[in-house]
Amino acid sequence: MAGNNKQRLQPIIIKRVRKGAQAHNAGTWKIAYADFVTAMMAFFLLMWLMGSLSEGERKGIADYFSSPMKMSFTQGMGASAGDSSSIIKGGGQDLTRSVGEIKRGDVQGSRDQRPMQLLKNEQARAEMRRLENLKTKVQAKLADNPRLKSLSSQLRIDMVQDGLRIQIVDELNRPMFASGSAVVQPYMRELLREIAQSLAEMPNRLTLEGHTDAHAYSGGERGYSNWELSSDRANASRRELVAAGLPEDRVVRVLGLASSMLFDPNDALNPQNRRISIIVMNREAEERFFRSATDPAPSPDAAADSSAPGVAPISPAAPSNRPPTTP
Repeated sequence: MAGNNKQRLQPIIIKRVRKGAQAHNAGTWKIAYADFVTAMMAFFLLMWLMGSLSEGERKGIADYFSSPMKMSFTQGMGASAGDSSSIIKGGGQDLTRSVGEIKRGDVQGSRDQRPMQLLKNEQARAEMRRLENLKTKVQAKLADNPRLKSLSSQLRIDMVQDGLRIQIVDELNRPMFASGSAVVQPYMRELLREIAQSLAEMPNRLTLEGHTDAHAYSGGERGYSNWELSSDRANASRRELVAAGLPEDRVVRVLGLASSMLFDPNDALNPQNRRISIIVMNREAEERFFRSATDPAPSPDAAADSSAPGVAPISPAAPSNRPPTTP
């Protein structure tokens, strides 16, 4: 009996597990982590977008959020944000504008100009490649010709603003022309005709320039001088190019510059100052040349005003103090 009473007095403990609450708590961290990841993605996306904007666009956005009421009032008065001249910098359809807003027509016009500008840039790059190929071709022809290979030291080929410039310079013991005349030496004639074959394959127009050193003629600058000599030598070079097959209409300008543009400015009597320059003009130089023929001439007052900014008088180089000789 005593044993049975002891068993009856022992407490009974019942443990109940709340499975539903435990399962709910176990998934809460996943939702929080997903929200955190989403927020970080949005943050990095915002940083990337801000980094891809220009300085003007960022300034326009900052000005918009710094004065939202002004923008609201401006739109409420009947004028749209993209078709007004607001006191708020930037905004509208083009945030790159630092002063006021622009009209929708201006935006459409700028968009229409983008394909044309891209086309011009692509054409300029293609033309640059053609001129570089021409440079390589001329150098290769000179290297492959045993008779002209010795003249490689007298050939200068480089890119300038107007296009590709091919210069043939004199050497002390190997001049291009007879002394004091425009008679072409035989090796100079062969070199010009070799170059003409490569130039004939290009549609570009040409400019020929003749240069001399600072040696003055005994008759002075009033008679037959370096100006006439440089012009005659440039024109003689043109005749040799045409005789080798270059179309006559390909040359649009022949200039005699005497010693006004020295190859060696430190030594006006250097034989290398005597040279012929052939400029293969790019499209921009050609358009500028033909446009100058149709532009109205400047007024006499503007031409006489030598104090205008960017205008410098052009004068021939001073004659040398040495005894007069002939180039």
